[in-house]
Amino acid sequence: MASASLQFFAFILALFGVFGDIAATLLPNWKVNADVGSNIITAITQMQGLWMDCTWYSTGMFSCTLKYSILSLPVYIQAARTTMVLSCILSAFGICITTVGMKCTKLGGDSDSKSHACFAGGVCFILAGISGLVPTSWYTREIISNFLDQTIPESSKHEPGGAVYTGFISAGFLLIAGVIFCTSCFKKQQGAWIYPPKQHHFPSTEQESNAGYNLKDYV
Repeated sequence: MASASLQFFAFILALFGVFGDIAATLLPNWKVNADVGSNIITAITQMQGLWMDCTWYSTGMFSCTLKYSILSLPVYIQAARTTMVLSCILSAFGICITTVGMKCTKLGGDSDSKSHACFAGGVCFILAGISGLVPTSWYTREIISNFLDQTIPESSKHEPGGAVYTGFISAGFLLIAGVIFCTSCFKKQQGAWIYPPKQHHFPSTEQESNAGYNLKDYV
């Protein structure tokens, strides 16, 4: 019962991780630059994401521009696109597989098959968490290095946006969920290996010898 509850908790964490992963991939605020200027009325917030760049004015106007050209983008943005999409795909596969392998569901067949399915789903979550953690770390490193660079003007410097923090949190949820699923299955298999089922030895030889002796007496 405890293992089933732990798997259900890990599944909830994985769901939050999947939704956060998708949101971080689509959000345009990976890095943010606020330019107040001489008048607070003309304040501008510039946001850059993986797929589009957006500008928000204090008057309420909001405009976005899609990034159509892939080759013109920096390497870290191209890598972030690829790895975040891969993370979303792996986490979606993990949700489907663990739904079959969880103990609280009636899918997946016998206990051994469900255990293997849970382990495979946990591996998918771990890979998805790593795929989401790498681009967010790389993107944050580029933002910090540009911010600390004295040769770059202040108007071109940015700070990490909400999408980066969402990506970090989602990657953490996926990693925790993957570790829980893998360890729950591993503990069960390890216990079966350490404590094998006892084999009952029946004294068949002695029974046969006794039976032969009784027959000789009757003859």
